[in-house]
Amino acid sequence: MTATTRTADTVSPPTPVLSVSPVVLSTPDRAVDLQLRVSAPVTGDELPIILLSHGQGHSNHLSSLNGYAPLADFWAAHGFVVIQPTHLSSTTLSETLDPDTPGAPMHWRSRAQDMRRILDQLDAVETAVPQLLGCLDRSRVAVAGHSMGGHTASLLLGARLTDPHDGTEVDLADPRITAGVLLAAPGRGGDALTEFVAENFAFLLSTDFSQMTTPTLVVAGDKDASDHLTVSGPDWHTDPYVLSPGPKSLLTLFDAEHGLGGVSGYDVAETTDENPERVSAVQRLTWAYLRSALYPGDRAWQDAREALTTGPDPLGRVESKEAESTVSPTGADSSQ
Repeated sequence: MTATTRTADTVSPPTPVLSVSPVVLSTPDRAVDLQLRVSAPVTGDELPIILLSHGQGHSNHLSSLNGYAPLADFWAAHGFVVIQPTHLSSTTLSETLDPDTPGAPMHWRSRAQDMRRILDQLDAVETAVPQLLGCLDRSRVAVAGHSMGGHTASLLLGARLTDPHDGTEVDLADPRITAGVLLAAPGRGGDALTEFVAENFAFLLSTDFSQMTTPTLVVAGDKDASDHLTVSGPDWHTDPYVLSPGPKSLLTLFDAEHGLGGVSGYDVAETTDENPERVSAVQRLTWAYLRSALYPGDRAWQDAREALTTGPDPLGRVESKEAESTVSPTGADSSQ
């Protein structure tokens, strides 16, 4: 029995999915209006919400509302409403926006603000997708993000940084978001960054996870060296777990690189570690984590963890720390 089969046994059968795009939110204070994809099961009410933030990359459309179908489709087929914005850093907007647009090229602050705008305008989202009228559970909201999207998600979950332009501490945490998933997310700044990143993406220099208290699953590949970003090797992507207080969980995927098997899209050429079984594990484990985080007492996460490590060839391992654990200045978890 494969790890995928074992994990699949812990997940209910999928339901048909409705996907609508572009849903356009009027945002006069933004360079262009905010466009979204909304994916949801065709039946059900009191549906929890996942805000999904895209990464960057070489492909033209993965860094937009059109990316990350393997995750969005799965989560929606298993009971979540998934909302995907096209951030201003998207490759799809490269010919629309002036390169000198404030915040370019990564638009790190605007990315997080996009998610807050979505939560502010859920009534408009429901109006644009009438099938969802009255069906959203606004008390159960999670955020997820891959790579640069993981940085965006971490800010919403409580991570902080110092704005390199004015030296102010930036706090973009949103209390409406009560759980998160960080996929191959950036780690600490300082001397962990390459010289190029330190000079060109200075907002990453001061990342501070010490106040990221929201329950979060950190997903990292043990072969994700990301040499263009960090000199610290694959462990850099575990920093959001190691350097933050509990409750947190860390899913380390064996032999996984930055694409985590191919989460950014179906049959994506730039995926360096294509592995459908690994993607399946990411789908199910992230779903299970968010299910249990948003519905205390739900056994989905416990069952998925047990299924992952059953058998001779597990795809990864999970470790966790609770809220009472403390983190030393060096990042050591005192509960371990």
